[in-house]
Amino acid sequence: MARQIGDLIAANARYDRILRPKELAHLSAALAEDGPRVVHLHGIAGIGKSTLLAMFAEHSRANGVTLLRLDCRRIEPTAEGFLRELSQAAGCDGSSLSTIADRLIDLGSRVVLALDTYERFGLLDTWLRQIFIPQLPDNVRIFLFGRERPVTAWYTTAGWHELFKAMELGALVEKDAVELLQRLGLPLERANEIAPILQGHPLALQLAASAMLERLDLRLNDNSLQHVLETLTQMFLEDVRDPQTRQALEAVSVTRRVTLSLLRALFPKQAPQDLYERLSRLAYVEFGNDGLVVHDAVREAILHSVKARDPDSARTYKRRAWQQLMDELGSASTGELWRYTADMLYLIENPVTREAFFPSGTTRQAVEPATSGDTGDIAEIIHYHEGPQAARILLSWWKRLPQSFVVVRGENHRPNGLCCRLDSRRVEPEWLQQDPITREWHDHLQRNPIPEQQTALFCRRWLSTQDGEAPGAEQASLWLDLKRTYLELRPNLRRVYLTVRDLQRYAPVAQTLGFEVLTGQEVRLDGHTYHSAVLDFGPASVDGWLSDLAARELGLITSSSELDPSAHELMLDGKAVSLTPLESGVMQHLLTCRGRAVSRGELLREVWGTRYEGGSNVVDTVVGGLRRKLGDRAERIETIRGVGYRMRG
Repeated sequence: MARQIGDLIAANARYDRILRPKELAHLSAALAEDGPRVVHLHGIAGIGKSTLLAMFAEHSRANGVTLLRLDCRRIEPTAEGFLRELSQAAGCDGSSLSTIADRLIDLGSRVVLALDTYERFGLLDTWLRQIFIPQLPDNVRIFLFGRERPVTAWYTTAGWHELFKAMELGALVEKDAVELLQRLGLPLERANEIAPILQGHPLALQLAASAMLERLDLRLNDNSLQHVLETLTQMFLEDVRDPQTRQALEAVSVTRRVTLSLLRALFPKQAPQDLYERLSRLAYVEFGNDGLVVHDAVREAILHSVKARDPDSARTYKRRAWQQLMDELGSASTGELWRYTADMLYLIENPVTREAFFPSGTTRQAVEPATSGDTGDIAEIIHYHEGPQAARILLSWWKRLPQSFVVVRGENHRPNGLCCRLDSRRVEPEWLQQDPITREWHDHLQRNPIPEQQTALFCRRWLSTQDGEAPGAEQASLWLDLKRTYLELRPNLRRVYLTVRDLQRYAPVAQTLGFEVLTGQEVRLDGHTYHSAVLDFGPASVDGWLSDLAARELGLITSSSELDPSAHELMLDGKAVSLTPLESGVMQHLLTCRGRAVSRGELLREVWGTRYEGGSNVVDTVVGGLRRKLGDRAERIETIRGVGYRMRG
């Protein structure tokens, strides 16, 4: 009987200590009293970072070290989300930074906090470096394991030079690769043949060994490593004996994590517990605290194969997953929201959206709160790109609310980009009136009010030294940090307002994300026209916006019915159907929350207003009228017993 891949992986794990002794020694040296406080280890997917981390954890624990390992894929990338997860791992009674710091002192003379898949934490990198780590006790060491190189600020910020160390985890040298292949069961001749092709990539070596033990005549072409990985992954799929497990593995490649409820939605005619256990036995599937997780490199290769071979099935899997996530999102607690937000992002292929939260490049620069020492550089950037009147207005915000400014710092630690953003709840109305651009935004808010508990974010201006408002590395970093602000303000963030001079450049991307240009509210300053745009996330805030983007991409929102809220008209097959204001309001809210169960109380609050004191039966009356006007599409508005209503896709 041929060995299973799991047996091969177990065998490989025993030899990792032999194959990575140098790297293990470097990590262990960081535990010394005079060692660095932060170690950043980076390398490409499948190179063995998580395996090395597991080996280091075993080694360090055997020497009396307490090690807390957190997987960044499963943590909300906000300060609150991170502290909440860390407090649970450390066994704290609270989740404040001071409480956690005290707890880490009590855990022993040496405590290691290891963050795996750190590339998912781009939104939180600055906060960790500037605020979190400096407040930790000196018995703590931080280890960051990710795909990307660290941002330059780790090297250039004053005081970090001796306390930070970066390491790149490279491929195995050919001798060690051959040895590994032999230990995995291949004869020396075959090991020498394929080791150069696989370039010392541990995951590729493991996949190749398992495939060749099943297919003695298998030959690999000298193609790119990515092509070889995809080929080997396809062979791995084919070697999964039973078709149910293979189909389940293909289906879950579209998702971030695997849960019983998702399996039930993906395969309504099969037993989800049986599929869950089948998947859990596979070598490249691991247990997480919120479900099963397929190894990223394997999952990406499987998804690429499924989309190329059977795009309709991939789309069907995504649609079913989206519907299930929407059903669960309606009852998710605040602490669980990020899990569903991350799940939605995995369903979205639009690079504009995916890159906004999970950037894949390595050009990120540190974005930090501006300080009083940045005044001269901020003024220089503004005066270089703005006219006298526009510069004076923008600098007035710097004088009034310096905390509303963030800057991008270059290698010399001086600002080479800036962004001013204002929380509408924390700005004096008279200040908004004194700025012609924010005055337009404030007036728009007055004409189109949002619930009292929600807020709007005014992205007043972004500029870089070289490119001004144009796209560039600094702007990309600023927009990434802006997404962190989105997450921090949710679920209360309702709208984002911004202004640009070059509308034509930004219109295609902005419209993809759902921004609406405020026609007729342009402002002329110094001979330039400043255009304004607004993005309304809807009642469900950022999470609802992302689910809506996923629904549109998956074709779950069609053009067969379109609502014009201003005209109180619903377009059905090219014909306008008149609605009452209440019918229009209910329809708009149900469409915004498409796929989620909406309670009658929520509809009363959002459509009738907080002052309404009548009974909830009026909602049923309005919904009845809507259904009659929808005709043969009436079933799109579902009654959810004991809750309210839901709009189907």
